[in-house]
Amino acid sequence: MNTNSPLVKYLLACLLACAAACAQAAAAVDELPAQGDDGPVTIFYPSSSAEQTLTRGPFTLQAAFRGQPVRGNGHLVVLSHGTSGAAWTYTDLAKRLVEAGFLVAVPEHQGDNYHDRSQAGPASFKRRPVEVSHAIDAVARDPRFKTLLSFEQVGMYGMSAGGHTALTLAGGKWSATTLRDHCEEHLDDDFSTCVGGALELRGNGLDGIKKFTAHRVIRWRLDDPQWYGHTDPRIRAIIAEVPFAVDFDLRTLAHPAVPLGIVQAGKDAWLTPRYHSGALLKVCTSCELVADLPTAGHGSLMSPQPLMLTGTIATLLRDPPGFDRALVASTHQRIVDFFRRHLLT
Repeated sequence: MNTNSPLVKYLLACLLACAAACAQAAAAVDELPAQGDDGPVTIFYPSSSAEQTLTRGPFTLQAAFRGQPVRGNGHLVVLSHGTSGAAWTYTDLAKRLVEAGFLVAVPEHQGDNYHDRSQAGPASFKRRPVEVSHAIDAVARDPRFKTLLSFEQVGMYGMSAGGHTALTLAGGKWSATTLRDHCEEHLDDDFSTCVGGALELRGNGLDGIKKFTAHRVIRWRLDDPQWYGHTDPRIRAIIAEVPFAVDFDLRTLAHPAVPLGIVQAGKDAWLTPRYHSGALLKVCTSCELVADLPTAGHGSLMSPQPLMLTGTIATLLRDPPGFDRALVASTHQRIVDFFRRHLLT
């Protein structure tokens, strides 16, 4: 190759400029305010500002608070948190996506977040996909970002209840009575799916009372046969991590309209894999198994982990014995690679 060629010199200069910009880019964080019935949206994005130590509740992170945005790869990924969740337990994944040039938006789901669980379950399931669409709208309205991003090819990632959101946006249809029927049949071996973190079976004399109570509440709360769904044509690639899936008509997910990736945790004690991700993968032959982690628990990919939790929820989210947390970073990279392949090419 003739390195003295004007064209080659120009291309080399462009590559060096790009490398310099990437080397200078840091992860910045900000929050778009709540609008109407929607909660605030936390955003992580490439920035030319220096990272600093930030405290958010019990979490400490390195990011530039309201840093100066720079253009990354021009694409947005919306992340849907799990039940009782917040943006901060997904910080390491968000930063890995930012390093690859993505802007990440994390809407706070109304009635199902760390400070308000009053609508957790089907009431939130109805709202969540629309809140994802509204989060895209919110970023597109922001003058700092609307010229830096293309909103025709957006990625979407969801974990647990956020995985339910992901499956809905992939074209899945669900109903509350489908969940009711599942719990009527499988309450003993999928108890946490049906009652959440409020109760657990301990193998003692109180289990019968717990199950009787759970059946009564389930029959009362889940008496809605309507099928629900919501899609957004801007979303062109989706990943569902440990998704809540038992209330779907899985036939509606047999052939997703967009690439759909699944992250599965073999020792998930909250959402028993054979009823959720495993059942989905049997039907969706085009789904990509982004990561299959036999020793992982339901919350193993949260990073940083919510170590302040106690009681049943802590038991359901903490790592099972033998899980190697070195797998977290490599799985996050697989997630980044999925979005690169499906959004950037």
